[in-house]
Amino acid sequence: MHTLNPGIPTAITGQRNRRIDLMRGIAVLLVLFHHFCIAYPLGHSWLATLLTPEGVRAVARNGNYGVTIFFVISGFLITRNALARWGDLSNLNVRVFYAYRFARIIPCLLLLLVLVNGLALTGISIFTTHIPGLSPLVAMIRANIAALTFSMNMFIAHYGWANYALGVLWSLSVEEVFYLTFPIIALLLRRQSLILMFWSLIALIGPFYRMAHQDDESGFLFAYFASFDGIAIGCMAAVLASRLSVNSSILRYLQPVTIIGMVSLYLYRSIGGTNIWGVTAMALGAAILLVGSVHHANGPVVSRFRLLRGVEWTGRLSYELYLFHLIILGLLRTVLPASTIAATGAERLGLLGVFLAGSFLIASLISRYFAEPLNRKLRKVLAKPRPRTLPKRAAL
Repeated sequence: MHTLNPGIPTAITGQRNRRIDLMRGIAVLLVLFHHFCIAYPLGHSWLATLLTPEGVRAVARNGNYGVTIFFVISGFLITRNALARWGDLSNLNVRVFYAYRFARIIPCLLLLLVLVNGLALTGISIFTTHIPGLSPLVAMIRANIAALTFSMNMFIAHYGWANYALGVLWSLSVEEVFYLTFPIIALLLRRQSLILMFWSLIALIGPFYRMAHQDDESGFLFAYFASFDGIAIGCMAAVLASRLSVNSSILRYLQPVTIIGMVSLYLYRSIGGTNIWGVTAMALGAAILLVGSVHHANGPVVSRFRLLRGVEWTGRLSYELYLFHLIILGLLRTVLPASTIAATGAERLGLLGVFLAGSFLIASLISRYFAEPLNRKLRKVLAKPRPRTLPKRAAL
């Protein structure tokens, strides 16, 4: 692929990859279920009679692996879209790249801060930033600075989960710091082989960094270098998918084996006991599925089953769901504390339904009426090609 002008991206089809949306949907549902079960454990509910208490815990405890899948998908799509727009990473337009990232990320981030700060100022304790020795206002300012400077993971490492609803921004901090360097590395190294070598080094650092921080949960789960390997693996998968032609019969057998391996790893033990190489393995599994998705973007399997279409729709809202679901859960915890909801029976399952419905509602409204319109408008304005200035003609 080539571009007539490396400074102006080529046209990219608006068709979504249904398999990737399905993967996103599964990942975000795992995160939502994980967070709900922290607030309202389901180990003694009716669900436990179906899955057993240990089965419920096995599904609920490893939501962070859902975030790992998100990281791989993000790296894959950012790199694949860059290759589609500019043909080669060495042609990447830094201004346009950052404009597209800004348009997608910042509006929802600012809206989240407005909502959480507003709820905190009304006196709802769960949305207040709690830092010993600091007033709520000063603590709120520090949390907001961490959110806006993509350092929420460092904030959590220092203060703990001091703000309930803003804690999810640790993963956005990891992603955006990686993407701030993405075009710089591409333009400095230029050759695709050198860029791949750099990402391979980042991927290799990950498990050894986690190994060195096993006594610190924020170190092996939330730190930059504990998570960069998933994004780097996604970036490499996108480059390989653009260069390699994989036999469809190989993918037909490789992908089910990969899915079985990922599910087995997810259910085997808590991420606290498997993260060193488990995060890498989960990322590699997701990368294999993403490479396979290139050849089946319209998702024939997804089309056949209504449940999978629902998960695919969830995947389309994954960013908004991820950012705003703790607002819904925080409000539920305020109105209906876990101590007031019976641990047995169906009550907590009903509350899970309310939580999911509320999260889907707020995510779909924000996506349709706020995020997507602003995304389109900001991209048009910020990524607009600059007019070329012609040299002034010498006076006669």
